Amino acid sequence: MYYGQIKNCDIADGEGVRVTLFVSGCTNRCEGCFQPQTWDFRYGQEFTQDTEEQIIKMLAPDYINGLTLLGGEPFEPENQRALLPFVKRVKETYPNKNIWAFTGFTLEQLQSQEPHPRCEATDELLSLIDILVDGRFEKDKKNLMLKFRGSENQRIIDLPKTLATGEITLWDKIDKR
Repeated sequence: MYYGQIKNCDIADGEGVRVTLFVSGCTNRCEGCFQPQTWDFRYGQEFTQDTEEQIIKMLAPDYINGLTLLGGEPFEPENQRALLPFVKRVKETYPNKNIWAFTGFTLEQLQSQEPHPRCEATDELLSLIDILVDGRFEKDKKNLMLKFRGSENQRIIDLPKTLATGEITLWDKIDKR
């Protein structure tokens, strides 16, 4: 897996102060995407053990709320396979920090039996994520007033509650705009 950027002390991509990993590779290719360079699966640098160690250290301070995964597309199958062991390590090392993930796929697509984007890593990766922002960016539904999403069709899902009940539970800390 490759990544385009790592942001330390990010306040735009989830609640609180976060470490954000922008993975490379995306087949959604949404019109109006703010980072089309990340569509290329080889954009940026290779995600290595050193990269993982760097992020683990960045997550250590108490003022860091957690990790955010976006891209590109974290839920491309090849990215899921690379992210799963890393996200497991983050959860084990920092059980009180949360993990957000942004995806152009819907949760329903990730849970369907269709071969793409679902793979052998999907269910376990979803079980480790606290907040999932799902849905393609839709240029005609763009709204700059929305928190943590770019277009009105995107949802901010409380993933543990959703997986426990089997019904989509939206994150309740967001303004209802």
